Amino acid sequence: MTLTSFILVLAVVGVFIYMGMKLIPMYSEFFSVKKALEGMASEPGMADNPPEKIKDLFFRRMGADYVDDVKPENFKAARKDAGWVVTVDYEVRRPLIANFEIIGHFNAEKEIKRISE
Repeated sequence: MTLTSFILVLAVVGVFIYMGMKLIPMYSEFFSVKKALEGMASEPGMADNPPEKIKDLFFRRMGADYVDDVKPENFKAARKDAGWVVTVDYEVRRPLIANFEIIGHFNAEKEIKRISE
C-alpha cells in the first residue's frame, strides 16, 4: 500500500466517522422518544389522563433525557377505544459539509391502553 492510497483510505474512513458523529445523536434521541412512549404505556392509569396531562408527562421525560429536537407541535394524542394513540412525528436537520445537510424524519407511535391492575 502506497502513501497515496493510505491517505485516500484514511480520508474515506474519516468521512464515514464524521457522518456517524452527526447521525448517532439523532438516533439516540429517537430511541429516547420510543423509550419514553414505552414507559408511559406501561404505567397503570395513564390511559385515564387527558391528552394535556399525557403531553406534559411525555415532555418531562424528554427533558430528563435531554431531547431538544421534539417540539410540542410534534406530539399528537388521539382517542382510540378505551385509551389513546400517541404519535410523535418530527424531523431533524444537521449541517454536514458546506450547504449539505443530513435530514432525519422520525415517527414513533404507541397505543396507551388501560392496564387492569
